[in-house]
Amino acid sequence: MSERILITGGSGYIGSNIAAALSQRPGTDVLVVDDFSSGDWRNLIHVGCEVRAADCNDPALLDEIANGEFSAIYHEAAITDTTVMDQRLMVEVNTNAFADILEASSRSGTRVIYASSAGTYGNSPAPNCVGKGEEPENIYGFSKLAMDRVAYRWHDKHSAPIIGLRYFNVYGPGETHKNEKDGNKTASMILQLYEQLKSGKQPRLFKYGEQKRDFVYIRDVVSANLAALDAPRSGVCNVGSGKARSFNDIINNLTQLLDIKVDIEYIDNPFSFYQEHTEADLNESKTVLNWQPDWSLEKGMQDYISLLENGHRGPVEHKA
Repeated sequence: MSERILITGGSGYIGSNIAAALSQRPGTDVLVVDDFSSGDWRNLIHVGCEVRAADCNDPALLDEIANGEFSAIYHEAAITDTTVMDQRLMVEVNTNAFADILEASSRSGTRVIYASSAGTYGNSPAPNCVGKGEEPENIYGFSKLAMDRVAYRWHDKHSAPIIGLRYFNVYGPGETHKNEKDGNKTASMILQLYEQLKSGKQPRLFKYGEQKRDFVYIRDVVSANLAALDAPRSGVCNVGSGKARSFNDIINNLTQLLDIKVDIEYIDNPFSFYQEHTEADLNESKTVLNWQPDWSLEKGMQDYISLLENGHRGPVEHKA
């Protein structure tokens, strides 16, 4: 008998990669539900799944969840643009809808795996540890922290695990639709800088390119999500590489991979909430998920740039 797994936001970047992996998993049927406000149908062309256009807290969908029609739920639907400042909208879409899903899933005892964010840490000192330094700098980060708090309140009332995955700076195949949807502003810096270099533009970084991020390759993000299907208990886990790297490192890697030379233009940073240094502490991830990343920045960028240079679009093939 097949498992049926629900993925909200499944036409988006991470959701479509999860769908691609699960669709290859024996005995698994995948339902993608998306309102297509930020995702893209082209991400699902080669993914063997059922697709439904709807809000993630659509009453009919919530009834299906409550009736136990899914063996697991991946909740990836969200406003992911960190520059959106409409507080009510952000909390309604990100936090309220998640609470509706948890209430419905509690009736059926369905496992829920959801997308949290490293934005919950704001500019707290790295390394970033779950339960410490949770001081978001914008409404996006707060909406994700509020989701984590809602999940904690349901832990004792929910018979199946609820697992939150705090994604750090994810990059890799499946994000190219962001070029067209939002002018590339929510795409990874790796893709943004690659596109700048390929178009002959001089790369621009905030002064002086030494801000550090934990860049995590999409293949590792997918493997963490698959590991969450077997997690024995609820919890919130960081999903990152565990090693911070600078934006200058990204440029250096790109110029080597593309065999070009560039002059970097350093500009003032207009964002007061900009994170200067993120780095995932992975202790909880190893304990709860029995997971750790496999892809270094160099290895991940080499794989990604090779795919981009060959015209690859959409999620990468995964072995589930």
